[in-house]
Amino acid sequence: MVAMKIFGLWDISEVSVADPGLKKVINLDDKLLLKSHGRIKYDQAKTKVNVIERIINILQVPGSRGKKHRIITSWISGKQQKTTMIVVDALKMVEQQTKQNPVAVLVKAIENAAPRDEVTAIEYGGARYPQAVDTSPRRRLNLALRFMINGAYDKAFGKKATITESLAKEIIAAYNNSGDSYAVSKKNDIEKQADAAR
Repeated sequence: MVAMKIFGLWDISEVSVADPGLKKVINLDDKLLLKSHGRIKYDQAKTKVNVIERIINILQVPGSRGKKHRIITSWISGKQQKTTMIVVDALKMVEQQTKQNPVAVLVKAIENAAPRDEVTAIEYGGARYPQAVDTSPRRRLNLALRFMINGAYDKAFGKKATITESLAKEIIAAYNNSGDSYAVSKKNDIEKQADAAR
């Protein structure tokens, strides 16, 4: 049986996840069209959605930073086709610049941007103390994707660069584990805070 290529462009049969913690949560199912139409909506379902579809879904939430809507305040835009083309064009740019399979570059970028430790607050005797905790694999993936997309939005908003160019630059910078990547610098900040709270 012939392996199906994502969007008919990239073969992901040779792409593998090196990080053992992220192996079970990064989904690389081969599908021609990445749209689940909300069929996978039960608990623990995000691990069954392809990682590229997750990027498309996160890109559809404009201006969101947790509970703050810094850039613009809006609901999910619903522009699925537009965000899909943004991601496809960004992956094409990644392929042109790195001369490698862009899905493999994306997976390595996620591995480099996923924080291993973070800080939570523990209340003891009426006072709150920071405590370092290990980050679960699913949360590591969620944070890495969110940081990469927030970094791409920051580099594109109010600038000459388009969201496609800034997303491609963010993926390549995270792949190279560079400090230019918003996701990698955010991961390093979180892990420094966790080291200080041990």
